[in-house]
Amino acid sequence: MAGRNGRTVRDLRRGNRTAVLQRLYFDGPLSRFELGPATGLSSGSVSNVVADLIADGLVEEAGSVDSDGGRPRTLLRVAPHSGHMIGVDVGETRVRVELFDLALTELARVEHPLAQQRYDVDVIVGHVRDGVAEVLAAAGTEPGRLLGVGVGVPGIVERTTDRGAVVHGQTIGWDAVPLEALLRSGSPLPDAVPYFIDNGAKTLGQAEMWFGAGRGARNAVVVLFGSGVGACLVTPEVEHGRAVEWGHLTVRVRGRRCRCGALGCLEAYAGAESLLSRWREEGGRPPADTDEETALTAMLAAAYPAEGGAADPVALAVLEETAEYLGAGLSDLINLFQPERILIGGWAGLQLGSRFLPAVRRHAATYALRHPAEKVAIDLGRLGPDAVTVGAAILPLADFFTRGGHRAPPVAEDRLPAWRAALEDRAPR
Repeated sequence: MAGRNGRTVRDLRRGNRTAVLQRLYFDGPLSRFELGPATGLSSGSVSNVVADLIADGLVEEAGSVDSDGGRPRTLLRVAPHSGHMIGVDVGETRVRVELFDLALTELARVEHPLAQQRYDVDVIVGHVRDGVAEVLAAAGTEPGRLLGVGVGVPGIVERTTDRGAVVHGQTIGWDAVPLEALLRSGSPLPDAVPYFIDNGAKTLGQAEMWFGAGRGARNAVVVLFGSGVGACLVTPEVEHGRAVEWGHLTVRVRGRRCRCGALGCLEAYAGAESLLSRWREEGGRPPADTDEETALTAMLAAAYPAEGGAADPVALAVLEETAEYLGAGLSDLINLFQPERILIGGWAGLQLGSRFLPAVRRHAATYALRHPAEKVAIDLGRLGPDAVTVGAAILPLADFFTRGGHRAPPVAEDRLPAWRAALEDRAPR
């Protein structure tokens, strides 16, 4: 039966379970007494919900604390081993797959290198499938215990009714790739285990906002600085974040050609791939036959040598110019969205790190409007190079919370309404 606001009793129960699970997850261990004010539920509702969650194996006791003059209060927490998630990062140099328990403790991981940045769809799908099977086998985890598999990918992710998540990755040559359908075909997982596919910058943003440097901020932008650049915008209206193709903002008319084919994109100046190309074009000598991460390490060592060494002026000049382009790009985000925080992550952003950050901050302040620039803090992300994988694993976890701790229903087969089936039977063959 639905109430005046359209919510049924089932909806209310699910919402109460969600509230208790989330408070225990983010703020626990907590007692039943503390859960009341934390969730806004009555003591009776808290007791009923906790009893249900304990019976389902999702919540467990975690010691006790003394109360004021009364009996000790039992502490409760989300049971870490009551569910598992897999996070996948389809990155520029490798496909990384990690298995986590409900507390996001890493249980197993595998990495499959990508030779010469090959984004062949069949290769990527094979790496993901193999990686999922490998981490499950390494941890001895039954596939049916998974809450889902989250996958972070480059590009725009479109959700369709007939093919699931479809990826439009112009910079990597993916044109409407039905990635979800491809992963489900021949998957080692039961049909009931869902896939959650989203942009890698968004999964990075979700991880930093839940567990990293973004905690407590209402308005933030999380930047993914790798081979290319992307960003995730988080506002009260977009609580779980929205991927924005910031790397394809035009920063120079008729400028360098970007991987997407356009001229003058920010990514053509601020991504690691373009940074290394510009060093080479100016006469620098990146190490041959190495991946971008190794080459960028060499460039940093050349620009900022150990004490007593002579700096490579070309490498230093390219890095300083890149800091200006990146700062100018951040100024656009500041002017458009007026965030409280901008966090820089991704393997290249973390490699450049604190040495790069003062110049980026200075240029961002120079190019941005004074008032929003004075209110924003620009820092590095805290979760390291695995943040995309952690964020991908959060996708099934967030869905699990939304469902009140119930697993997603099996994927239903396509069914036509009776009228459509009848008319299609009458159509000429």
